[in-house]
Amino acid sequence: MIGNSYRAIIIGGSAGSFSVVSKILSKVKPGFSIPIIICLHRLKHVRSGLVEGINLKSQIKVKEPFDKEKIMNGSAYIAPSNYHMFIEFDNTIALSTEAVYNHSRPSIDYTFSSAANVYRNKCIGILLTGANKDGANGMKDIHTMGGYTIIQDPVTCDIKTMPMAAMQLFTPDKVMNPDQISDFLNTLNND
Repeated sequence: MIGNSYRAIIIGGSAGSFSVVSKILSKVKPGFSIPIIICLHRLKHVRSGLVEGINLKSQIKVKEPFDKEKIMNGSAYIAPSNYHMFIEFDNTIALSTEAVYNHSRPSIDYTFSSAANVYRNKCIGILLTGANKDGANGMKDIHTMGGYTIIQDPVTCDIKTMPMAAMQLFTPDKVMNPDQISDFLNTLNND
């Protein structure tokens, strides 16, 4: 089911995903209302530059959330460097410095799985290029809970390990290149 019933779009990626996220957000129409929550593997000691770089091209304001920040329509949030990011049942973001998971903090699996539990069939999960398997189990959780799943076409990935790992666990609703992902997001009703 596609339409205005979705409560959140969750995007995850690793190696090569910065440019893909920038491209997608540059093509999403201004006024896009569904919250976008982004978890990218980042260098843990580099705290600035990524958000600023994405915001240079994005049609939607992207920010690093603070702990317990309320998720608002029309906003995009990206996991801060060296913090896991969870979605809570009260529609807030929780940040954690729990142990590294899947060689990563932030872990895409943690963000995706928590979103699956909160939003269930009102969630769209998008998994992009990446060099490890983080995100595959979380995408499966989104799929299992009835959410809509999109995997970046491995042919268009800098490193296809991450999308291929997900596709070994389940069959996604769509396999798309970055332009198709932007076009798809723009078809969603922004009421």
